[in-house]
Amino acid sequence: MTDAPTPTDPGLVLRVAAMGDGLTADGRHVALTAPGDHVTPSGEIVPGPHHAQPPCRHFPECGGCQLQHLDESALSDFVTERVLNALESQGIVADEVAPAHLSPPRSRRRAVLHAINGPKGPRIGFTRERSHHVVDMMQCEVLEPRLFAMIAPLRGLLANRLPKGGGAEIILAIADQGVDIAIKGARFEGLDGHDAIIAFCETHALARLCLDEGYGPEPRWEPRPVTMRFGAATVPLPPGAFLQATADGEAVLLDAVLSAIGDADTVADLFAGLGTFALSLGVSPSGESRRIYAAEADRAAIESLKAGANAARLHAVTEHRDLFRRPLETAELNRFGAVVLDPPRAGAREQCLRLAEATATRIAYVSCNPASFAKDAARLVEGGYRLRRITPVGQFRWSTHVELVGAFERPSP
Repeated sequence: MTDAPTPTDPGLVLRVAAMGDGLTADGRHVALTAPGDHVTPSGEIVPGPHHAQPPCRHFPECGGCQLQHLDESALSDFVTERVLNALESQGIVADEVAPAHLSPPRSRRRAVLHAINGPKGPRIGFTRERSHHVVDMMQCEVLEPRLFAMIAPLRGLLANRLPKGGGAEIILAIADQGVDIAIKGARFEGLDGHDAIIAFCETHALARLCLDEGYGPEPRWEPRPVTMRFGAATVPLPPGAFLQATADGEAVLLDAVLSAIGDADTVADLFAGLGTFALSLGVSPSGESRRIYAAEADRAAIESLKAGANAARLHAVTEHRDLFRRPLETAELNRFGAVVLDPPRAGAREQCLRLAEATATRIAYVSCNPASFAKDAARLVEGGYRLRRITPVGQFRWSTHVELVGAFERPSP
């Protein structure tokens, strides 16, 4: 019988590092360990109080999840620590840290899967961690059930339609009208291919099915225009468009953004996408209409945002603008009382350098990368802003992927 670990035991797992490995007291990184586990000198793992039984048969082979062996408490701590450790590396301490939000199981409403030929037909699923090997999905504890229900039928649809030695990419999403599917790389030739798509879509009551044969996604089935609702506005949903991974996660991010910008009557939403935030900012907490400016580099996304804002009669100005190549200058930023930004994983270095010199009193920074966020936060703090509150969000449950909202404020002179 192995002795229970003591607080000074070198084999005690103290925390989970950024890539998902447990870190022991003597500095070892050990995969599939949880805080409180004990790792013997021979490498045996003795489970501790936070070691959970993984709910999915594909764990840990499937790359969709890295942390199913953590219980709820340890998973929440991991999400929070990812953010705080990144900030600490830049010498930043937030005034307040909100409790981490974890999206529940089976709540992912958008996912990118892969399909390849297998000995018994197409294999469809996430790829193995750090590999191109596709794990054939027979169970999934993160996908919303309506999306998972499409996996088996898709195997039948793609049989004999995948290129030899290659594969296809499948984007699944849930729109207002139901399941939306975009497939890139499969071949549906001639009348037989057309009939197969129509029969598949009718049988499964799809909202839309698009094919990308190398020239961009083309709808092959869309009985009604496919849309997504943000706040009081409904926008056309471009095929394969980015959405927040879960509806509950989006709601938490939005609440944090609204709290961060307060009663500002003019707001800029930078890297605005389809308008997840911009279209929900039309009215301030005091009931006054706001003036919104939204900038986005993806033309299809900003056109959808514009259409939704016009239909909802919001006071919104939109601009197709690459903020990496042409960030808003400080003089432009000074027109706004608050700024919202939600950049890609690389962050928004050039934009934050200009924001640091701007007069906007409040900034809501939404990030999917704590490391790049912390670097940008350091630039804002150096420019005189204070990080008032951090909200960690784990939309990608059991994943090392962490999101957050940072609320910055420029103190009054």
